[in-house]
Amino acid sequence: MIRPALERGAIVISDRYVDSSVAYQAGGRGLPEHEVRRLSRWATNGLVPDLTILLDVDPADGLARTTGPGDRLEAETLQFHERVRATFLELARRGGRRYLVVDARAPEDDVHAQILDEVLGQLDLLQSRVSMTIPLAQVPR
Repeated sequence: MIRPALERGAIVISDRYVDSSVAYQAGGRGLPEHEVRRLSRWATNGLVPDLTILLDVDPADGLARTTGPGDRLEAETLQFHERVRATFLELARRGGRRYLVVDARAPEDDVHAQILDEVLGQLDLLQSRVSMTIPLAQVPR
């Protein structure tokens, strides 16, 4: 679904992708990271997001925010979630500008503003790249 949408010029937003697999399977569950990456590259044909937003929160605080019955990941131990967080933060450190790490303890309006600023900046970059090659009126929507 993602690649065809991108090929027709759509902007795709996803709540989880390869980095989540690496963080949860390699970081959390201890599977070999190179194998998780290899399978993910195969499954996605090497597609990498332009932007990954990481809402960072201490795992104990994050788990305290849950309501209702937890899913199988929420039911994992605090240590599992700490390993997942550490892996996400390491991916962000290595990923450079592809990542926006947002302190999810901040007020909701601040979190929203940080994300909106980054996404709008990315859209401006995309628009300038597209307009250099294709008049915007011709870009499929």
